[in-house]
Amino acid sequence: MNTLIMIGQLIAGLSILVILHEAGHFFAARAFGIKVEKFYLFFDAWNISLFKYHYKGVEYGIGWLPLGGYVKIAGMIDESMDTDQMAGPPQPWEFRSKPAWQRLIVMLAGVFVNIVLGIFIFWMLTIKYGESYIPNQSVKYGIVPGIIGREIGLKPGDKITAVNGKKIVRFEELISSKVLLGNSQLTVDRNNQVINLNVPGNIYNEVADYGIGEFIQLRTKFMVDSVIAGSNAQKAGLQKGDSIKAINQQPIVFFDQFQNLIKENKNKPIELEVKRNNELVKLNAQVNEQGTLGFAAKGDEPVIEKAKFSFLSSLPVGASKAWGSFSDNAKGIGRVATGQIKANRAFAGPVTMATMFGSHFDAAKFWSLVGLLSMALALMNMLPIPALDGGHAMFLIIEMIKGKPLSDKFMEKAQIVGFCILIALMVFVYGNDIVRHVINK
Repeated sequence: MNTLIMIGQLIAGLSILVILHEAGHFFAARAFGIKVEKFYLFFDAWNISLFKYHYKGVEYGIGWLPLGGYVKIAGMIDESMDTDQMAGPPQPWEFRSKPAWQRLIVMLAGVFVNIVLGIFIFWMLTIKYGESYIPNQSVKYGIVPGIIGREIGLKPGDKITAVNGKKIVRFEELISSKVLLGNSQLTVDRNNQVINLNVPGNIYNEVADYGIGEFIQLRTKFMVDSVIAGSNAQKAGLQKGDSIKAINQQPIVFFDQFQNLIKENKNKPIELEVKRNNELVKLNAQVNEQGTLGFAAKGDEPVIEKAKFSFLSSLPVGASKAWGSFSDNAKGIGRVATGQIKANRAFAGPVTMATMFGSHFDAAKFWSLVGLLSMALALMNMLPIPALDGGHAMFLIIEMIKGKPLSDKFMEKAQIVGFCILIALMVFVYGNDIVRHVINK
């Protein structure tokens, strides 16, 4: 059932994006008097469709191949490769008969709709939910670096105050793209001394391998929240509310210190000094081979601030979030192109996306992901690859510069090349997604 909910959310989200994207092309074409022959969600490969109906000369339908959707515009060389239509003389209602600037608008209309949709979604989410964040100045005990954080020189207790010289206001900025896309500099307060640490351009590869938790986490004090029945913690006499102050007479203040000492004593007996009801109690415990005792810890609750925005003031906030997503994706593609980020770490397929939606429906999470995917779809369609909107736009701009259209034969070959590129990318993304999912299992 959980899997069905994930798949259902993914299909619903992508269907919204595809329909609205193609509607952009559809209405732009109709506005300029261009005939549209088909409007499909998913592809009706080999003319096989799950559902279709005709209305005012247009065939609307749902295809069986869930790889996007399309509108078939008369007089245009597209993925349908309908060369018979192009063999006849141009008709006034065909795409090829219209001025280049009108055709360019038709090609970019889908991207425009996705950008507007992304901004609108983030605008509405900001109105409804506002923004919750951890003020960076409230992080009293600094951070705890994981494997990735330690590699770049971070230490427990460090307080990161700025990125690239710009003061950090919200702690969440430290686990955002401005840091994780690399090539940035962190300003760190370490025991009241200021040092600078460089974040390499390939750090995203390690984040993809290890997870964001292995970069940095908030440093916290802790207490025992619950004890697992039958565990070594229960046998030692640990109770809910206990605060562990020392292990083998080594003082402990923070949870990361406890974890390090416990791991150093795998399969060994230890002495715990525990504060219970304002009294110190000594307990003997046995650490298991995994380096745990068997209890759940409760850390300090971070200070959370919530910002609310009016109907109008939330618009620039939402637009900034949408543009930030677009910009981050563009930078990520740039890092892939220059080899700093591995392609198999950067691109997510349907399995990963379905997992992101989760096994239960959460409106805020669903629409946030749809907004992010809308901006990603806009960017991907802007890439100058034949068969994508960006490829068509590129050829139209060349036509406008030359003063005459490119030949139909060239456009046909370009479409074939573009289609092969897209199929190769799709096989790579889907295959990588499946391999990643199997490995994680």
